[in-house]
Amino acid sequence: MTIKPLFDRVVVKQVEVEETTKAGIILPGSAKEKPQLFEVIAVGPGGEIEGKSTQMTSQPGDKVIISKYAGTEVKIDGVEYSIVRQGDILAKVE
Repeated sequence: MTIKPLFDRVVVKQVEVEETTKAGIILPGSAKEKPQLFEVIAVGPGGEIEGKSTQMTSQPGDKVIISKYAGTEVKIDGVEYSIVRQGDILAKVE
């Protein structure tokens, strides 16, 4: 099953980040606060939204930081995704 976002929506998937402490202990992503780093999976077409022309700036594969409580979480085929508006993307990570 695929997700095709509409209008200015972007489908993102959280990036799991493992962190190593100074003592060498590896902390899995589930043992700490969730990072706000996501990978863009799909991007809507943009278009005219609320009377304004919107051009999409993200592309699939981009790493982005989104607002902490933004979007709608969905689970498809056992994988968790979030669907956010393009305006909820705060920055691209390169």
